Amino acid sequence: MPLPPLRGAPGARPRTRPLPRFLPRLLAVLAVVLGTALAAPAPEARAAVTLTKVSGFGSNPGALTMYVYRPATLPAHPAVVVALHGCTQNAQLYADNSGLPRLADEDGFLLVLAETGTANNASKCFNWFQPGDNRRGQGEALSVRQMVSHAVTAYGADPGRVHVTGLSAGGAMTAVMLATYPDVFSAGAVVAGLPYDCAKDTSPYLCMNPGVDRSPAEWAQRVRDAHPSYTGPWPRTAIWYGDQDTTVVPRNATELRDQWTALHGLSQTPTRTTVIGPDATRQDQYLAADGTVAVEVDRVPGIGHGTPVDPGTGAEQCGGTAAPYFLDSICSSRWIARFFGLDTTGPGDPGPGDPDPGDPGPAACWTASNYAHVQAGRATTSGGYAYAAGSGQNMGLYNTFVTHTLKESPPGYFTLADSGCP
Repeated sequence: MPLPPLRGAPGARPRTRPLPRFLPRLLAVLAVVLGTALAAPAPEARAAVTLTKVSGFGSNPGALTMYVYRPATLPAHPAVVVALHGCTQNAQLYADNSGLPRLADEDGFLLVLAETGTANNASKCFNWFQPGDNRRGQGEALSVRQMVSHAVTAYGADPGRVHVTGLSAGGAMTAVMLATYPDVFSAGAVVAGLPYDCAKDTSPYLCMNPGVDRSPAEWAQRVRDAHPSYTGPWPRTAIWYGDQDTTVVPRNATELRDQWTALHGLSQTPTRTTVIGPDATRQDQYLAADGTVAVEVDRVPGIGHGTPVDPGTGAEQCGGTAAPYFLDSICSSRWIARFFGLDTTGPGDPGPGDPDPGDPGPAACWTASNYAHVQAGRATTSGGYAYAAGSGQNMGLYNTFVTHTLKESPPGYFTLADSGCP
């Protein structure tokens, strides 16, 4: 913070006053403290990931910039992961902190990073809400598609193993790419993003918070309308959210789930629920008839808006927190690569005493205001009142003052449990 200017006429000599008696002792103490701080070793700086800027990848109607991270040992016909940064970010920052380059090295895939800038959007957000950029064959969506085509031709990548992921506006743009080019992307992972075409008939800010509640069928139709001649198969979709996110509220995770389960013809009740990672992230999986996970929802406890990372060198760790919106919790990139089928290490089979992946486990309990329950999708609102999702129990007025505990069992079915919850 800059110091305020001295008062008085310009050029006038400041008046002097005797030093207070305590000041010499205070200065001596400060000297010791500062000397200790200066002597302490500075935190080790991490080297930036080396990215290659690619030009001439297509007509680029969305005016995006393409970067590539190519592992030193890249197998023939590698898979491709396209990464889309969040608002105020850029490709370099996302590469440095998301953990994706390390996974590209370990799992042998080509990492493509798309970047937008202030010429497109003042906050450097992908324009997921603009019809000129979120439709097939035009704008930013087409630019990303052209990056994929270049990756296939220039690097010999496998066109049948192309994936996309992104954070916030990049997460919303991930949903755009899955909807507009389902014939290109086999899977995607939306991190703190929004359902496709949410802003078609409402404000993007309302989509973000408090979120828009539509039927699964209506959400699915918006995706079908993005490419009317396409009949499937639809991309597999993972959805990642922090349960304390107030920027893009967790209701959007529920609406995204509704959109993509409906496209796959699946129920909105998960096939199985497990707990993963060091922070007990809840993972709901929706299985297709052949046993593959068609849709997955990962709700990370105790974090807000950002990419979940777990800095470190452990097998299940990745990423860094050197920039805002990278939140120390769980290595989401590791689990996303696993969802894409790229990380073959896996967490291993359950051992003695470990939870069975098919076992939904104990009931989950949530204590919060009625407002927070609705935002998280644990309750709905009608006529100024909140109602527990599933059971429909009246919880009282929809506001931040009325607080209840809800028990969730089975997954997606909530009941009042103010008297006690196991």
